[in-house]
Amino acid sequence: MRRREGRLRDGGSGPAVSGVLIVGAGLAAVRTTEQLRRNGFDGPITVVGAEDHPPYDRPPLSKQMLRGEIHDVALKPAEFYGQHQITLRLGVPALGIDAAAHTVALADGETLGYDQLVIATGLVPQRIAAFEDLDGSYVLRSLDDCAALRSHAASARRAVVIGAGFIGCEVAASLRGLGVQVVLVEPQAAPLAGVLGDQAGALIARLHRDEGVDVRTGVTVDAVAGGEAVESVTLSDGSVIEADLVVVGIGSRPATEWLRSSGIDVADGVVCDAVGRTSAPDVWAIGDVACWRAADGAQVRVEHWSNVAEQAKILVAAMLDLDSAPSPGVPYFWSDQYDVKIQCLGHPRAGDTVHLVEDDCRRFVAYYERDGVLVAVVAAGVPEKIRTARAGIAAGVAISEVLQPA
Repeated sequence: MRRREGRLRDGGSGPAVSGVLIVGAGLAAVRTTEQLRRNGFDGPITVVGAEDHPPYDRPPLSKQMLRGEIHDVALKPAEFYGQHQITLRLGVPALGIDAAAHTVALADGETLGYDQLVIATGLVPQRIAAFEDLDGSYVLRSLDDCAALRSHAASARRAVVIGAGFIGCEVAASLRGLGVQVVLVEPQAAPLAGVLGDQAGALIARLHRDEGVDVRTGVTVDAVAGGEAVESVTLSDGSVIEADLVVVGIGSRPATEWLRSSGIDVADGVVCDAVGRTSAPDVWAIGDVACWRAADGAQVRVEHWSNVAEQAKILVAAMLDLDSAPSPGVPYFWSDQYDVKIQCLGHPRAGDTVHLVEDDCRRFVAYYERDGVLVAVVAAGVPEKIRTARAGIAAGVAISEVLQPA
């Protein structure tokens, strides 16, 4: 790591002590701090977060946390940060970067200096303006969002979940578990069709319908009715759904607005090379906000929990100029819906040829083929199929080698 002289405040007008500054206080920040300390970096580390909460795990928010089964999603115990000499600056958003001066401006008026800066600001949920001022309408991204939604769900009778991506499907499943009637609305042909394709999406729709969810696909929301609170939602097919709870899960965008005047390249996230280095000197990006260059030259942004740990190893190895850096592994993600864990290994695309090799009307296994090669496996409730497929996907084996003879 190229070291710069630590800059101290000069009469109260200069930036604070330099070191590694991480903007964003989530999983990506924690994994980066772990790798820095594990690899011998002993300089100052400061983590800046817009929320008041210490870094916490987001996946449980739409599942166990929403259902009230767990109440603590902290990624690390409080003493971890003191033991590893990591300073948390919470409840204070970053407003901008001066890349030439190596400083970050905070919303409380302070300016922090850095030797190396890691952007880890994650995502911002997309919203529907018509719902913004109505009680009973929620997005789910933060711990506070989850607490508010859980409180409302305790007395709700009928919910409309708009968007059948991972968050929408998981929220629908959790609300059904709480006894709420749910209508799941998705403009595509099936839930998760944009990620897993129509065929696997139809199987996920079947799972939800078997659990009593009213799945409406190929429709959008036209209007919402209500005085101060949500009363009904009108769909593009003219149907009107009574509801006292609406959850908007129509996706998220990278949290990059604060970088507009920084000069850092941004296009569907912060543009990075293959190790997380941005267009600005000594500035890196990791996690959901980061668009890394893949082996084929494409810029890829991956929004999966397991991806962050691998990126942290690669980024820190490059930052510290270590002799060897790990290679990216096979992407993996999962989604818990009801009693079924839906797991995906590899890079599925909606246009892939899908081979459904197992299906018992609830659990299934699908192989994804592209140009004659196995590129992904999606397994719902059949974890052993994921474990055995990793080597084949990594090696790019022919689909004929993994399909059983008819």
